[in-house]
Amino acid sequence: MEINGLPLHPLVVHAAVVLGPLAALAALAYLVPAWRDRMRWPMLLLALVATGAIWAAYLTGEDFLDSARFEGLSGPALELVEDHEELADTLRLVVSGFGAVALLAALVHRRGGAVRVLLSVLLLVAAVAVGVWTVLTGEAGAQAVWGG
Repeated sequence: MEINGLPLHPLVVHAAVVLGPLAALAALAYLVPAWRDRMRWPMLLLALVATGAIWAAYLTGEDFLDSARFEGLSGPALELVEDHEELADTLRLVVSGFGAVALLAALVHRRGGAVRVLLSVLLLVAAVAVGVWTVLTGEAGAQAVWGG
């Protein structure tokens, strides 16, 4: 996948590394009771767009890795790319769960009691996981390109 001869992956990752943590922060803001009503739709929109951006980065990364640019790659450089790929595998699952929990939280926004507590805990854990894995995956990708 390319645009004007440039691999799409390096272009798409910019959206993923910005929108992933931004969606996580919006979800954390949604958990603040005073902000819950105002943050419902921005949180959901950011969570769904971030999920799409991270999946796009994952899919374009797989395509990029299969391209001729990586033939013959070995040693420490290959290890850095493989570390990045393993983190991306986990990130796509984490962000999928985050997107699902954010959607569910927005749909049952008015519910209280145990449902709200459970969804709040799940959203908190998922938001932190998305933030952490996005940073780790992005850092591993940067190390593969610039540090190796």
